[in-house]
This record gives sequence, C-alpha cells and structure tokens, in this order.
Amino acid sequence: MPVNETLAGYAGVAFGAALTCYVVAFAALLFEWARAVKEQPAGHEAKELVPAGAPQRPGVVSAPNAGPARTAGERAGRAGFAAMILGWLFHVLVLLLRGFAAGRPPWGNMFEYITLATAAGLLAAMVLLRSDATRRSLVFALGPAVVLLYVAGKWLYTPTAPVVPALKSYWLAIHVSIISTATGVFLVSGVASALYLARERFHNTTWGSRLPAGEALDRVAYQSAVFAFPLFGIGVICGAIWAESAWGRFWGWDPKETISFVVWVIYAAYLHARATAGWKEQRAALINVVGFGMLLFNLFYVNLVQSGLHSYTGLN
Repeated sequence: MPVNETLAGYAGVAFGAALTCYVVAFAALLFEWARAVKEQPAGHEAKELVPAGAPQRPGVVSAPNAGPARTAGERAGRAGFAAMILGWLFHVLVLLLRGFAAGRPPWGNMFEYITLATAAGLLAAMVLLRSDATRRSLVFALGPAVVLLYVAGKWLYTPTAPVVPALKSYWLAIHVSIISTATGVFLVSGVASALYLARERFHNTTWGSRLPAGEALDRVAYQSAVFAFPLFGIGVICGAIWAESAWGRFWGWDPKETISFVVWVIYAAYLHARATAGWKEQRAALINVVGFGMLLFNLFYVNLVQSGLHSYTGLN
C-alpha cells in the first residue's frame, strides 16, 4: 500500500518533540542529582520525621504541620519525571504514526527498532525507578536512551516505507517486537548493575554515596533481567521458526543468530550467578554489564559492519 506522507511527517515531528522532552527531563533530573550531591554530604543520614505532638524518640525530629518544603532539586526532579512521561507519549506516537503511515508493524529497520527498544526500556525505568528513593537513578537510564535516539535520528534514520519482501511476514510483528522489548528492558538492568558497581567502588565519595543503596540497585537489575530474559529467549525461538519458513532451516549460525545465542548464555550466567549462594554480587553485576555490552555489539556491529542474512537496517 502507498505510504501516507502526512502521517509520516507527523511522525517526524513527534520524534523531535519526544527527543526535546527527554533532553529537558535529563537536564532536570541531572540537576536534582547534582543538588543532592551538593546538599547532602557523604555520611549524612536523613532523620526520621514524626507528626507534631507525637512522643519524641532520640534522634527524631518533629515534622512541621505544613509538611517539609521540597528543595529546588526535588522540584526539578518531579518536573523532569513529568517531562519524561510526556516525552514517552510522543515516543510511542512516533511508532503508531509510522505504523499507520506504512500499513505495517513499525519496526522494520534499525531506526524503528531502536525507537521501540528505547520506548520499552524507558517505560521499565519509569516503573522500576519511580519512587523518591530511586528516582535520581533515572538520569542514568535516560542518558543512554537519549544518545541511542539521537544516533538513530541522526545517522540511522530511514523514511517511512514498506519493508523489503523478506520481512513481509506476520513473524515481523512477533519476533522483532519481542526481541526489541527485551533489549530495552535489558538496558535498565545493565544501567542498574553499572550503578551498583559504581556504588560499591565509590561509596566513600560524596557522589557515590548519593547513589541509591546497593541493594535497591541490585534488586532493580535482577527484576528487569528476570522479566527480559524469558522474553529474549522466546524471541530467539520465534526467530528460528521464522528462519525455517523463510530459509528452510531453524539455525544456520548467521552472525546475528550466533551473537544472540551468546547474549542469551551471558544473561543465563548472570541470573544463575545472582541466585547462587557464595557468588559475590559484584561479579554477577559485572556479568550483567558484559551482557548488555554484547547486546549493543549485536545491534551496531553485526547490523552495520558484519554482513549476514539479518542485514535489514534500511540504510543504503
């Protein structure tokens, strides 16, 4: 079917709006984190607040009747979170408009794949890191997503168009959507593990001590990996079924297939290490970071440099 150029144009506008909102959100969340580092010296512990008039305990202060006033950093963080939500809505609108414009699932090239993966990752980040205790970590998840979106829009952008004949299959809607969603959630897991390692290594420094507690970061990394790992495995299986119908074999050790299998093994090792008594959490977290690095290698090097049967970037 012919492409609806009007909807395709609106998709481009929505992409710019999403990226703008994300940049604003990143600046606000970064300001919140920087103010936290400046205002709360390392080793300082917030005191527990109790209602006015309640019996006092040592080390506890009474909360004023009107409630504690939010600091400039907290107000900026809340505004940044709101801007992030608005950006995500524009983000999803990009996919919807491109899909309706071309009459197909909107993940038929690298630009759309990255757009879908970052949308899934940022949704997971907003859900898992939405509390006041962990919201400052959002800036570290939003930063890589903004970079990926900028790279996609600057160098990997592909005009809305029908997919190549090899991708005209209902498996496109199933296989690619599952893999890209898992990739986005793995981004959150990788960032959380990287922050966990930074917290453990630099906990004695001012900025390191202002990161969320190591237990919270490790829990976010594990929860997101537990969700994404079976999705990724299902996506690989769906890809094998599609390969059998398209190429006459389930597995052919194509570069994309090989690296995907390596990624799956690495994440299986992470989950096993994380659940095994006697393993240090730092080692498991390092495996998780390596796994996400391999995902990025699979996304960029295998698609853009290594030729293979999966080279459907949409780029000339």
